[in-house]
Amino acid sequence: MIVLSKINLQLFAEEKTEPATPKRRQDARKKGQVFQSREITSALVIVTGFLAVNILAIPFLGKMMALTKYLLYTYSGANDDVFNIVGIRNLFTYLLQQAASIIMPIILVIFIVSLASTYLQVGFVFTTEPLAFKLERLNPVEGFKRIFSKRALVELAKSIAKVVVIFYIMYSFLASQYKGIPMLLDMSVQDILKYALNILLGITIRIGIVLIVLGVLDYFFQWREYETSLKMSKEDIKEEFKETEGNPQIKAEIRRKQRQVSMRRMMQDLKKADVVITNPTHLAVALMYDSNVNDAPVVIAKGQDIIALRIKEEAKKLNIPIVENKPLAQALYRSTEIGDMIPPELYQAVAEVLAYVYSLKGE
Repeated sequence: MIVLSKINLQLFAEEKTEPATPKRRQDARKKGQVFQSREITSALVIVTGFLAVNILAIPFLGKMMALTKYLLYTYSGANDDVFNIVGIRNLFTYLLQQAASIIMPIILVIFIVSLASTYLQVGFVFTTEPLAFKLERLNPVEGFKRIFSKRALVELAKSIAKVVVIFYIMYSFLASQYKGIPMLLDMSVQDILKYALNILLGITIRIGIVLIVLGVLDYFFQWREYETSLKMSKEDIKEEFKETEGNPQIKAEIRRKQRQVSMRRMMQDLKKADVVITNPTHLAVALMYDSNVNDAPVVIAKGQDIIALRIKEEAKKLNIPIVENKPLAQALYRSTEIGDMIPPELYQAVAEVLAYVYSLKGE
């Protein structure tokens, strides 16, 4: 009796060794799976916040002093109206305005820096895919797997390391400045503020350098992880090729782009034409003849309706003669393709047209 054991079919799965295709990247982007280093954004936000506080500290001090004077005056008994409803409401409104004027500039600067950092990394991405309801999110087992996954543990370790580094930098720098603390007793308020700002600036510079270095390292780490997550197996690429090639919309888009390229090339070659023969409205065929290169005139552009109109318009811009000859235009359009020499049975008719054109040029 043969006992069949469970076999992990993943062992037979083809290894994902191929770089992601443009379609794979586009599909991932639609799902909100984009490459981004949050450490870069975090570093810029923290440094910007410190610098904003450093730069705006003196204006803030002025506001705080004005606020203190206002509160002292209000509660000193010089104005008893503060204890009624209107007075309390006015006081609350004033305090809210002052707090907003102090806090909002910093919040606004941090918000702009955070937004700019994210946009420069991933651009504009709008997708509802991460918000879609999925049953597996309700599974506690899957939840624990996500919480204790390798990626989550790495992120936790990075956060702890970052906090430890920041506190160490702050402690070591403040410890080096402790000798100047007793002198604060003999300083004015303005000098104390300048001293504190210098300390804050020193801490900001040191923390900023460390965080930016960590952010750059994290940027490359996240890039490698992202590229690894997008890798495909050879079988994946084959399946994608079959899917895209069999898609009517993809085929139509490919044909449209091919026509655009062909049209641009044809219009660029039109400047070599000796004459454009029309029928006169629906067809246009451009001919070039160089006896040193070809035995007969060559068709370098042709089209009908809108394309014929564009050929004629471009020919007028280039001062290329346009000759109306309905039978000849129809015969050339039916019997030739771009790059073909004209058939022998049309030699005589085309020769007459070229002779007429050369006579106009005085050749």
